[in-house]
Amino acid sequence: MTRPPLVALAGWRLPGDHFGAVELARAIGVEGLQLDLGGPGRGPWLDAAGTVDRIRDDGARHGVALLAVAGNTLNDIGLHAPRGSRDAARVRHVLIRVLDAAVALGAPLAFVPSFRRSAINDPRELRRTAVVLAWAAREAQARGLLLASENALDPERARTLAAEVAVPAFRLLLDTYNPRAAGVDVLALIEATHEWIAPQIHLKDGTGGVVARDLLGEGDGRVREAVRALATRAGTPEALVLENDYRDGDLRRPALDVERARALTFS
Repeated sequence: MTRPPLVALAGWRLPGDHFGAVELARAIGVEGLQLDLGGPGRGPWLDAAGTVDRIRDDGARHGVALLAVAGNTLNDIGLHAPRGSRDAARVRHVLIRVLDAAVALGAPLAFVPSFRRSAINDPRELRRTAVVLAWAAREAQARGLLLASENALDPERARTLAAEVAVPAFRLLLDTYNPRAAGVDVLALIEATHEWIAPQIHLKDGTGGVVARDLLGEGDGRVREAVRALATRAGTPEALVLENDYRDGDLRRPALDVERARALTFS
């Protein structure tokens, strides 16, 4: 019998910072948590002295698995910054910090978003992103981690990115609404890229390409269809990570989304 996926939260979509994220996850009743490295405008650095140890201990005490570390600050730098530039050096430095924080937390996955300054808009940016991710994926593999890219590419370009990275530890992080917001058919994306999809996926919903306060299944994100398609092509994921925006502190919405996530079937 297939084990049901863990239900988890994205710490950067919760009120407060990552210091209280473990307790919030426990209060809401989920089994896991993804955390962000932090940075200017994004909260305290996750790898500041003593922070990782405290969060790892909190997770063990409350029974909350620490699943992944994200490098969202890379969206403010530009993952595909020109080779040899100051920003390119900053990107590598941040990536190493993300990987090392994941190792220190005991998380099996690190992931890299490609939005805003890291968005992939043309072939040059795709090639440069692939070069950087290939290097980072080799670093992840050496640490026993998976490295995933979260992006808004269409199916053809997503396959091209994965093929150009060409490192066994590389994955694509599926989000059930980012493709819709970018005008991409998530079902076609799953069909084209299922062999690379990471074992943790993001669930969120919205209307007209905007994530606001829609509960899972009440927007136009085709969440149920996406998870059914994923189950058919890639099997049951290890974790469903709720990434709706809960930063307003109304914990009724994440509690309802947890119920809806657990009701999703993968058979």
